[in-house]
Amino acid sequence: MSGTSSPEAVKKLLENMQGDLRGLSLECRKKFPPVKEAAESGIIKVKTIAARNTDILAALKENSSEVVQPFLMGCGTKEPKITQLCLAAIQRLMSHEVVSEAAAGNIINMLWQLMENSLEELKLLQTVLVLLTTNTVVHDEALSKAIVLCFRLHFTKDNITNNTAAATVRQVVTVVFERVVAEDERYKDTVDQPVAVQGNSNRRSVSTLKPCAKDAYMLFQDLCQLVNADAPYWLVGMTEMTRTFGLELLESVLNDFPQVFLQHQEFSFLLKERVCPLVIKLFSPNIKFRQGSSTSSSPAPVEKPYFPICMRLLRVVSVLIKQFYSLLVTECEIFLSLLVKFLDADKPQWLRAVAVESIHRLCVQPQLLRSFCQSYDMKQHSTKVFRDIVNALGSFIQSLFLVPSTGNASVTPNQTGSNASGNTGSAQTNPGVLGMGGGATVLPAFEYRGTWIPILNVTVQGSAKATYLEMLDKVEPPTIPEGYAMSVAFHCLLDLVRGITTMIEGELGEAETVSQTAIETTSLPAQSSEQQDLQSVSDQSEKELVSRAVWEEMVNACWCGLLAALSLLLDASTDEAATENILKAELTMAALCGRLGLVTSRDAFITAICKGSLPPHYALTVLNSTTAALSSKSYSIQGQNVQMISPSSESHQQVVAVGQPLALQPQGTVMLTSKNIQCMRTLLNLAHCHGAVLGTSWQLVLATLQHLVWILGLKPGVGGALKPGRAVEGPSTVLTTAVMTDLPVISNILSRLFESSQYLDDVSLHHLINALCSLSLEAMDMAYGNNKEPSLFAVAKLLETGLVNMHRIEILWRPLTGHLLEVCQHPNSRMREWGAEALTSLIKAGLTFSHDPPLSQNQRLQLLLLNPLKELSNISHPDIRIKQLECVLQILQSQGDSLGPGWPLVLGVMGAIRSDQGESLIRTAFQCLQLVVTDFLPTMPCTCLQIVVEVAGSFGLHNQELNISLTSIGLLWNISDYFFQRGEIIEKELNKEEAVLQKQAEEKGVMLNRPFHPAPPFDCLWLCLYAKLGELCVDPRPAVRKSAGQTLFSTIGAHGTLLQHSTWHTVIWKVLFHLLDRVRESSTTADKEKIESGGGNILIHHSRDTAEKQWAETWVLTLAGVARIFNTRRYLLQPLGDFSQAWDVLLDHIQSAALSKNNEVSLAALKSFQEILQIVSPARDSEKPDTPPALNVSVPVVVGTTTATSLGRSFMRTDSIGERLGRYNGSEPPVITDEIEDLNLWWAAWNSWYRIGSESTRPPITCDKLTFIPSQPFLTALIQIFPALYQHIKTGFSMDDLQKLGVILHGAVSVPISSDASPFILPSYTEAVLTSLQEAVLTALDVLQKAICVGSESMQIMYPAIFDQLLAFVEFSCKPPQYGQLETKHIANAKYNQAEWVALNYVPFAERSLEVVVDLYQKTACHKAVVTEKVLQNIIKTLRIPLSLKYSCPSESTWKLAVSSLLKVLSIGLPVARQHASSGKFDSMWPELANTFEDFLFTKSTPPDNLSIQEFQKNESIDVEVVQLISTEILPYANFIPKEFVGQIMTMLNKGSIHSQSSSFTEAEIDIRMREEFSKVCFETLLQFSFSNKVTTPQEGYISRMALSVLLKRSQDVLHRYIEDERLSGKCPLPRQQVTEIIFVLKAVSTLIDSLKKTQPENVDANTWAQVIALYPTLVECITCSSSEVCSALKEALVPFKDFMQPPASKVQNGES
Repeated sequence: MSGTSSPEAVKKLLENMQGDLRGLSLECRKKFPPVKEAAESGIIKVKTIAARNTDILAALKENSSEVVQPFLMGCGTKEPKITQLCLAAIQRLMSHEVVSEAAAGNIINMLWQLMENSLEELKLLQTVLVLLTTNTVVHDEALSKAIVLCFRLHFTKDNITNNTAAATVRQVVTVVFERVVAEDERYKDTVDQPVAVQGNSNRRSVSTLKPCAKDAYMLFQDLCQLVNADAPYWLVGMTEMTRTFGLELLESVLNDFPQVFLQHQEFSFLLKERVCPLVIKLFSPNIKFRQGSSTSSSPAPVEKPYFPICMRLLRVVSVLIKQFYSLLVTECEIFLSLLVKFLDADKPQWLRAVAVESIHRLCVQPQLLRSFCQSYDMKQHSTKVFRDIVNALGSFIQSLFLVPSTGNASVTPNQTGSNASGNTGSAQTNPGVLGMGGGATVLPAFEYRGTWIPILNVTVQGSAKATYLEMLDKVEPPTIPEGYAMSVAFHCLLDLVRGITTMIEGELGEAETVSQTAIETTSLPAQSSEQQDLQSVSDQSEKELVSRAVWEEMVNACWCGLLAALSLLLDASTDEAATENILKAELTMAALCGRLGLVTSRDAFITAICKGSLPPHYALTVLNSTTAALSSKSYSIQGQNVQMISPSSESHQQVVAVGQPLALQPQGTVMLTSKNIQCMRTLLNLAHCHGAVLGTSWQLVLATLQHLVWILGLKPGVGGALKPGRAVEGPSTVLTTAVMTDLPVISNILSRLFESSQYLDDVSLHHLINALCSLSLEAMDMAYGNNKEPSLFAVAKLLETGLVNMHRIEILWRPLTGHLLEVCQHPNSRMREWGAEALTSLIKAGLTFSHDPPLSQNQRLQLLLLNPLKELSNISHPDIRIKQLECVLQILQSQGDSLGPGWPLVLGVMGAIRSDQGESLIRTAFQCLQLVVTDFLPTMPCTCLQIVVEVAGSFGLHNQELNISLTSIGLLWNISDYFFQRGEIIEKELNKEEAVLQKQAEEKGVMLNRPFHPAPPFDCLWLCLYAKLGELCVDPRPAVRKSAGQTLFSTIGAHGTLLQHSTWHTVIWKVLFHLLDRVRESSTTADKEKIESGGGNILIHHSRDTAEKQWAETWVLTLAGVARIFNTRRYLLQPLGDFSQAWDVLLDHIQSAALSKNNEVSLAALKSFQEILQIVSPARDSEKPDTPPALNVSVPVVVGTTTATSLGRSFMRTDSIGERLGRYNGSEPPVITDEIEDLNLWWAAWNSWYRIGSESTRPPITCDKLTFIPSQPFLTALIQIFPALYQHIKTGFSMDDLQKLGVILHGAVSVPISSDASPFILPSYTEAVLTSLQEAVLTALDVLQKAICVGSESMQIMYPAIFDQLLAFVEFSCKPPQYGQLETKHIANAKYNQAEWVALNYVPFAERSLEVVVDLYQKTACHKAVVTEKVLQNIIKTLRIPLSLKYSCPSESTWKLAVSSLLKVLSIGLPVARQHASSGKFDSMWPELANTFEDFLFTKSTPPDNLSIQEFQKNESIDVEVVQLISTEILPYANFIPKEFVGQIMTMLNKGSIHSQSSSFTEAEIDIRMREEFSKVCFETLLQFSFSNKVTTPQEGYISRMALSVLLKRSQDVLHRYIEDERLSGKCPLPRQQVTEIIFVLKAVSTLIDSLKKTQPENVDANTWAQVIALYPTLVECITCSSSEVCSALKEALVPFKDFMQPPASKVQNGES
């Protein structure tokens, strides 16, 4: 403008104008005078204006109508020359903008006339253009007229005019709209209230628009009308119009001025109401048309699609969608659906191509796609447009493969070929260079099931350069080269993927950084801004949620279609670059899905890549299951099904490797192609770069890699890296050189892949580990049941991953090692071996890695690392355990000093070896233990010492190798020495640890839980050691038991002094008694089977040849050991509170041992009993051992508390322990001697003794060969214990106890001896010697009796019981005791070689007992108890047995001793009896005594045949002694003695005085020798007492009379009998004894009469005389006897009768009175 308004320009303009006018007037001078005049007046006008006005231009403009007039008139002449001149002048005016509105209108009218006359058409167009572009004066009607003028010119016949007009129309339309933009710009600051548009009420409601906008509106509206073939409203005067031109104009307006439509509602309204319906209407022929459908079927002929319109419509649609999507959401939905439809296979090929190009235009606009997704796919009832587009592309690609292309039917095959080979060449690989070699060049192409489609280089990546959409000049549809549509569709897919992923990932990254910064800002301590920050964060997250939903929907909508299409293309691709692109697309999609957390889609893409890596139809479950899930979904696109096409197998790829598949039963080989390798690299790339988002799909990736690795024959080496190597079995792998060079690279990438796991975040790392674990599980499953080479890929990679992530090993350690432990349990040895290798490598690496903080400060981590080593102990495979122990050895050697808290685990590993695990394992483990005991005891925490003890003990229990067991007992001894030497240090450390634990326990509110808890920790250590040794003491092997037993008791003996006083309690109860219990149990249940020689040529002594005997030895050893401890440590044990209970338990053990059916054990038990009873009382100061210093402090307290409580329970005490302790000076432990306490102990001992005695001496109920009968030494020892024991309990020893004792003594003496032992025990039968047992029994009674003797009155009531006991023994002389039902043989008959039982010779014992009785009676006859309890009667009763047996006694000495004893006893006892006659205490004795005399003097037993005369006489003299006793001790005191007794004595004397022993003679008795001396004494005694002068009482007289009458009666009887016999015998002499008897009777009669005469007459009663006289006739009758001896005796008898011849009357009277 400045150019036209500068003074120079104005001056020039004026000049030019005047020149033009002059020229015009010249031209018109002749023909057109009016014009000439007008021109001249115009010159004047111009000059005037110039002269008058300063602003010349404005003035000109004002008068422009007049100024222009001449020129208009000039045009009216229709003279070309003039017209041209005028138009040029007008243009000059217009260019200087000096044309007013009116003038412009006039100009346009003038132009219209020219146009109608077809003059200067090009100049007209030029003029219109200048008029409209220079300024805006032309508008409304004038404008419309100008535009119509241009349109009219467009449809002339002249081609040039047409084209120029078309260009002008385009420019004019543009100008109209540019004005609107400018106008808006001008008014943009003044915001006027827009009047609401009344919807459809009036289409021409444009009153609200400003002028320019209004023009534009009218213009656009009429364009729509015109395209729709309707009459225009504004462009009046249009004659014709083409649709194609109309559509192009619409497109350009829409494309160039979107803002006009978007800013003005009126325009938007036009778009919605006019343009869209128009487009949809015009599309209809394309929609309805089906290629190849016969016209006959449809009623109306279908209009064929018309390429130019169709193509232009698609362009319009593209613009609409691109620019006005937001306005036309619904309409766009329809357009897009149409686009999708145009891809259908039954549409013409050109239509499909153009549609694909249109879609491509959309695909390069990810933001637009995003809007589709938001507007359609995410709305509930809307079409899923975005998804449909993608799916349509997919099915389009499929259809190209499946349907033979019909679109280019017109093209000859020849053409296609040349076209393909010549032009497209290898454009992909080297663009611009044509394949010169013709067919030699391999064309990039897709090939699928016989369909070959070349890939054309259609577009540059990322731009949608269309070919066919640009063919605006073509009327006929073009021919589409083969492969064009496919190539475009392929690029659509690639661009779609690229666009979406780039957009979403960009936004994702942005969102992440924003949220990151938001979070950081919120965490700042800004009080004021905190609220708003939080607000912004929540807005942010809200926004992000929305975005995320959109992203996810986009991916969800497109992934299926994409995947289907890409998979198909991948399978069909024969070109490396195309393959690379497809794989890249799949990879980016997989990564995107991963980032968005869309698992299904991510896995699907990964599966596709995986399947591509493996040979076709390769059986891999992971993948098959995924694809199955996918292919079950088929995607419907407008009624069409899109199937997931399975890859075809006939790939024309170069095979690069042949290998074995990884399967249970590998059949044949599989081939890998270069494409497989390419896919594999993509897979590695994916894992490497996007590992963090793989999550669970690691599983797919790794499974595939594992199979590929297997097929390629890579094997794991050290540290888990894979190296090329070959398995032994199966055909070897064939690898081409191409792959051979690749292998190290692949192996390297694989390793790098796992190395890069150190950069993954924790969650992703866990996914990786889980995937490896489940892979490994599959490999394990496959390796079950066969010993083939397993796939070790997973195990190797777990190891590799573990090693590179050592810095955060904690988070993956559990799953990692947990799985490797499972591998270690696998039956396949190679698998196991690798599992163990990996596990031990990881553990060693973990321990040597320099962690931060170091392991020494991070105990938890150290324990975590060592834990799997311990877990390996649960696996029974020896190869694994060997690895485990080797690992332990290495750890000990390298880290032994720094294990610290790891010791328990390491020791646990050694301790976990079981006996059944083979020698080598046990040896290795033991080696570790020895190393520990020799080198590491000082370095380990003291708390672990206990575990060392346990482990060493457990090796003792292993029964594989005796030497190891014995050595381990040695180790225990060494350990105990170590404890002893470092006692103080250990104790200090343990106490410290204990305090910590105690505190923790209290905080948790739980009890501290450890073995032997209340004891101090150091003592607990000892107790554990003791307990372990205790366990070994009950090992099944005798040698181990013996060694352990000796060690245990030595240790307690040597180091027991270190224990706290109170701990002894635990030693006694938990260790010693527990051990005793177990030994007792094992011994009693041990096998009695004989053990054959102990392997090889070892002989076993017969005393150890059964398990039972071997256990017996252990029992003996144990019991003796415990008893010894009780004995030697009594001073320590006694003050413990429950000593008495302990004592009871010990006694119980002694008792059960004593009662065991094993002589060795039972005897040993008694020895132990004796040992503990020799303790007189707790040691006094003098003999007490040195008190260990440890006790000084603690004892008083402990003793005080324990004893006081326990004693306080039992007894009331005057002087409490507490007070005694108070007086205690503290220099040494108090010695608490407590008699009552002691008494209790002794009584407990007595009870035990009693139980042992009563059990062991009780006879068995049944008898058979196996009956156990206690041995003599046992019984002797048992009885010998009593005297010692009795000393302590005599004060309370009661009758009951005595009774009990008696039972035992009696029982013990009754036990028989086995025949094989008898020679050692029994004296020869003839010697009268006592066995030691019998001696002991008598000693026991002797002790008792002596005690009673000096004891109190109350004790003396025991005498009778002792007598009873002794008398019972006396009876043994005649009646040996029975031992139950056992048959005993006489020793003479016993055979030594049979297990028979021999009865002892009890005579010496009985006789000794009798002597004791006599002695004792002599001392105690007068004791009240003895008198009361009728002891004398009992003695007599007992003696009566041997006396009545007399010659039948087993031993002759017995009855002789019995007689002498009887005499001694009576000599003492009878006076006592007489003394107590009145009390009646002896009443029952007299008849007993009488019977005894009777049984002895008139015994029923016959003397032995070999009895010599001297012997007989000796025996007779004994009888005489008895009678003398009667005459001296009894009869003189007859008045103190019961009558009946005297009567019995008389009768007896009477019987003795007569010579026969029986009233009838049998042959057997003839031989009995006469006891003449005896008879005589009897008779004399009888007579002596008959007429004793000392009759003082009537009673005595009565006795005499009674005796006399008996005698007389007896004489009468004998005489009668003799007479009878004499008469009967005739000549035969009578038996000698009868003759003797009669002689004796006769002598007696004469003696009697002599005596009667001497007696004072008043002493003889008349009755007697009568009886004497009555004898006379009988005597007379005897005269006839033949025996001279009888006769002489008879003579003497008859002589005295002479005195009776003349009885004096007075005497008789007197006598009768």
